[in-house]
Amino acid sequence: MLVIRNVHSLNFSYSMKNIIVFGITLLFLASCSSSESKESSPVEQESVTPPTDNPIANSDVSLYLTKSDKSALFQLQNAKIPLFTDNGNFSINVDPDISYQEIDGFGFALTGGSALHLNTMSPIERAEILNELFSVDGIGTSYLRISIGASDLDIEPFSYNDVPNGETDENLDGFSIAEDQENLIPVLKEILAINPDIKILGSPWSPPSWMKTSNSTIGGSLNPMYYNTYANYFVKYIRAYENEGITIDAISVQNEPQHDTNNPSMLMQASEMADFVKNNLGPTFETENIQTKIIVWDHNADNPNYPISILNDAEAKPYIDGSAFHLYAGSISSLSSVHNAHPDKNIYFTEQWVSSTGEFAGDLSWHTRELIVGATRNWSKNVIEWNLVSNSQFQPRTPGGCT
Repeated sequence: MLVIRNVHSLNFSYSMKNIIVFGITLLFLASCSSSESKESSPVEQESVTPPTDNPIANSDVSLYLTKSDKSALFQLQNAKIPLFTDNGNFSINVDPDISYQEIDGFGFALTGGSALHLNTMSPIERAEILNELFSVDGIGTSYLRISIGASDLDIEPFSYNDVPNGETDENLDGFSIAEDQENLIPVLKEILAINPDIKILGSPWSPPSWMKTSNSTIGGSLNPMYYNTYANYFVKYIRAYENEGITIDAISVQNEPQHDTNNPSMLMQASEMADFVKNNLGPTFETENIQTKIIVWDHNADNPNYPISILNDAEAKPYIDGSAFHLYAGSISSLSSVHNAHPDKNIYFTEQWVSSTGEFAGDLSWHTRELIVGATRNWSKNVIEWNLVSNSQFQPRTPGGCT
């Protein structure tokens, strides 16, 4: 049974019918199972006793139900939502004259490992799961996050411009997305054939090692002498994907810029990110007519001062679309703190894992409360879960990557 607690009045600029379908569908997004698709036979909805003996009319809004004991997993109910005239529960007030943030979408990180698993399925099986996930007749996933180069959930770390140790390539003559063309791009093209409107965010875990002070995929900082080269690296990435028919809607400057022990990873202080954006990345995008949005931070909600300090920089701010957050530390309410400091800039929620040692009922409750409801109530335009596909051994991952 769906229980809503502590719900404040909400205002949306959508029709009531669309909001209810949207909300109910996405509240249970994380609970969908490949063995329990939305086409499963409807199960009987738990009854709601009307407050009077008078017959209660039902709306035409479809209801999908997930239960914490897994007895129902995103299953269509026979009963419709009743149109009660008397209400003893919490009310949701819809005011079509008041708008808050627009919602870009809900979805997952399509890591290199995810693409590997999907691409090694049979074409029939892959088409079935992709349609279930991305079709408007399925779950309707509407947002993806991909890594620019490798994430820690690839077989090994790589960039699009790796050179032998001790060498550099400032003109980026050796730039190539060949690694992505093996698994990630073919899967993305199949997804886009199902949902051509899906939005895609690209995030780098590390630049090429030769651009870094560590000369390694792990840690180090971006060497200032390569700031402009790295800005051109982003341009080449966006255009290479355009040539594949794939639009990168947004990029974040650096994934988890204060987590520099992962493989790959890079440390990037707020002052460095602001400097790179205002003097290199932003002007280069402008000169090259790149429309892809620039998003800063892309790390935990415990440090809202990091994105605020960048947005306080009057030279950097015009190039920035907004800030992105994870919730491995901090409070989801911190997203509102950043919004309140710079209400003209957008908020995104870009990563949260479901632990391999987690428990379904608790995970369903937490992710619904903190992310699907919590992030959007704190101005986020999207919610992205990490990560779409792993196998039973939680592979692949890079040496030194998350286990």
